Amino acid sequence: MIFDMEFETLPREALEAIQWRRLRATLERVYATVPFYKERFDAAGIHPNDIRSLSDLQHIPFTTKQDLRDNYPYGMFAVPLENVVRIHASSGTTGKPTVVGYTARDIQMWAGLMARALSAGGATRQDIIHNAYGYGLFTGGLGVHYGAERLGASVIPVSGGNTRRQITIMKDFKPTILTATPSYALHLSEVAQEMGVSFADLCFRYGIFGAEPWSENMREEIQQKLNLKAIDIYGLSEVLGPGVSVECYQAQKGLHIQEDHFIAEIIDPHTGKVLPFGQTGELVFTSITKEAFPVIRYRTRDITTLDPSPCICGRTFVRMQKVSGRTDDMLIIRGVNVFPSQIESVLMEIDGLSPHYQLVVDRVENLDTLTVMVEIGETLFSDEVKALQGLEKNISYRIKEELGVTAKVRLVEPKSIARSQGKAVRVIDNRKI
Repeated sequence: MIFDMEFETLPREALEAIQWRRLRATLERVYATVPFYKERFDAAGIHPNDIRSLSDLQHIPFTTKQDLRDNYPYGMFAVPLENVVRIHASSGTTGKPTVVGYTARDIQMWAGLMARALSAGGATRQDIIHNAYGYGLFTGGLGVHYGAERLGASVIPVSGGNTRRQITIMKDFKPTILTATPSYALHLSEVAQEMGVSFADLCFRYGIFGAEPWSENMREEIQQKLNLKAIDIYGLSEVLGPGVSVECYQAQKGLHIQEDHFIAEIIDPHTGKVLPFGQTGELVFTSITKEAFPVIRYRTRDITTLDPSPCICGRTFVRMQKVSGRTDDMLIIRGVNVFPSQIESVLMEIDGLSPHYQLVVDRVENLDTLTVMVEIGETLFSDEVKALQGLEKNISYRIKEELGVTAKVRLVEPKSIARSQGKAVRVIDNRKI
């Protein structure tokens, strides 16, 4: 089902006309109301009137997460604080949190986009949505919640944590759609198994998972263990929250970007040059309908490609491929660039391993070392030490062959890697300490 047929199936020419009209209004407004943007535009010798087409957008300077932190907490708001009805913020684990605001109209727009996203992911107003994204300053929980209500579905606001209670609720309330981070979804499957509950006996049809990169191999693992079709959803607080793009359940081949609200570009992360469709680079977003917190050419640091080809679902929005990594979580090990998702793909191809792992990077005698800690499954736990050592060597060999990086592999006991109710902590980089 397509929730918003009028806009989600627009011909390209009509869509770009809407984008241009909304972009022009947004640029004029941020120049007049956000000192940061006026200073940045003036320093670059650019005025909003100089932007006369969508292609001219590439001449405007980028906005970065550091810019948002430098203007903490409200310096990037484009409306008076009295007009802001909601404030969200990032966790701030790598610096000051980024603070974002929403007007009442922003909240309504967000709810509509999330209703679109949930519908693309297979949800209907007849569904019961078990929402295990965290509620609070994190945008995930409330974003899904408002979208579910706009769609007309029933929503269970269970949030993260209390995992055994969640399994009981799944049995008793019979939800049909699961929303969570992919790592927490796998944790739910583990706890259900401990409780003697099979997801095959529950009522789930689809799961809509996001907030962290996950590989196709992890998708297969989730679909097998949770007995549902796993759909990828994408968003980030700085641009909106969840619902910026989503896969359709019909194709599961790329995430449709809500292009009537966001202009997407792919750039070379080193030069900043805009790349054509089909080339891999860093994703950049400009929001063109946000009132309280619009961002212009925001560098997401996410690595992907854009695909404008038609989709079998009927939506005409361009699709972004599943995020393959980030420019700021890319590990450089002795000159080799490695993303955690690449190592995850190798691990998920090996029978008997759990999908839970951590990468530990150290510097020993001025040389970088990578240790991959991965849990073994219950079936391997009782194997002889010698057999496990052979498996460690085999995994290390495959990582070297496929990614070109040397890694020491440590197989650890089941459930020994700490679980997260939100985004999984995949990398411990001791070089930064």
